[in-house]
Amino acid sequence: MTMDGQEVFKFAAKTVPEAIKRVVEESGTDMEEIKYFILHQANYRIFESIAKRLKIPMEKFPTNLERFGNTSGATIPILLDEMNREGKLQRGDKLVLAGFGAGLTWGATLLEW
Repeated sequence: MTMDGQEVFKFAAKTVPEAIKRVVEESGTDMEEIKYFILHQANYRIFESIAKRLKIPMEKFPTNLERFGNTSGATIPILLDEMNREGKLQRGDKLVLAGFGAGLTWGATLLEW
């Protein structure tokens, strides 16, 4: 099995911000209303690139990659659970969840906690 990491990085850095913009715009929500952007925990440099493209501070992109690594499809639910247990999520918070991975698939959704 092989992976072209540089191509995956380019794909995620371009496609994920586009998906986030689309889901936020289609919901009629302003980007400033989003409390957190919860991304698949694959690579910190990808988070930085996405934040830069969206012009959003890194503080809005929580991570646990340094503690858990890339746990594949479980990264987003693990991070949500961790944040909830730490009291970082409150009723009414707007969150964007965005994932990307195998086969260069991707998806994003906006939810109200």
